[in-house]
Amino acid sequence: MRVLTLNLWGAHEPLARRLDAAAAGIAALAPDVVLLQEVRAGAEIENTALGLARRAGGDWHTAYECSTPVRDGEEGLAILARAPLAGTHAIELPEARPDERRILLSARLGEVWLHTTHLHYRLGDGLAREAQVVAASAAARACGAGVHIFGGDFNAPPDADEIRFLAGRTTLAGQRAVWQDAFARVHPDERGVTWARRNPMTDELAFLERDRRIDYIFVSPETRDGRARVLDCRVVLDEPVDGTWPSDHFAVVADVTV
Repeated sequence: MRVLTLNLWGAHEPLARRLDAAAAGIAALAPDVVLLQEVRAGAEIENTALGLARRAGGDWHTAYECSTPVRDGEEGLAILARAPLAGTHAIELPEARPDERRILLSARLGEVWLHTTHLHYRLGDGLAREAQVVAASAAARACGAGVHIFGGDFNAPPDADEIRFLAGRTTLAGQRAVWQDAFARVHPDERGVTWARRNPMTDELAFLERDRRIDYIFVSPETRDGRARVLDCRVVLDEPVDGTWPSDHFAVVADVTV
C-alpha cells in the first residue's frame, strides 16, 4: 500500500494553483491513500480534500472531520482512499484551545487502519504535544488488530520527546509506544526536511524554526509474516510546479506491505 501525507496549508492563496500542483504530484505518485491536514471548507470554498481528489482524477473515497472553526468556515482532517473506507471516527485530543482543537481521524481500509492528526504547532507546545501523542497512539491501537498507518503533521523534529515516544525511545505518562518511523527506517542518516527554508511559503512562519522534519508516516511493528514492512519512504511534493509550491509543507510517501 502506498500512503502519502500532506498538510494542505488551509486556504492560503494561490489556492487553486496550489491544489493543481498538489494534485499533479499525487497523480504521478499514484498513492492508494492520502492523509490530509489543514483541510479547509466553508460557504465560499469547496472542501479542499474533495477539490484535491477531483483534480487528481479517478475514484476516491473520502473521510473528513472538522477540528476547528475558522473565519468563514472550518478546518479539519481528511483521508482519501482508492477503495471504500469503513469504521470512520474521530476523537478529540488533549490540550484543546478555543481556536485550536486537535483530533485524530481514523478509518479502516480492508484490514488496515489509517490514522491522521495535526498537533499543536508552537515551539513551546512540547508538553501539549506529548499529551496528544500519548492519547492518539493509544486510541489508534485500540481500533483493532491489523496493520496501522499513522501519518500527519506532528510539528516536532525526530529528537523531540513526543516523536521519540512514538518511536519507542522514551516513556511518557507511564506509557510506551512502538511505531516504525517510516522515513528513518529507510533513511536512518538523512534529515528528510519537510518544513524548509527553501520553500518561500514558509516565510510567513519563519519564526517557528525551519529546515526540520515535522511530517511523518508511522507504521505499526512489522509482523513475523512480513506485514507492516516499510519498503520505501521519501519526501515528495518538494518542488514548485509551474512556479507554484503545493503547500508550505512537503509531503511524505511510504510503501508498506499490508
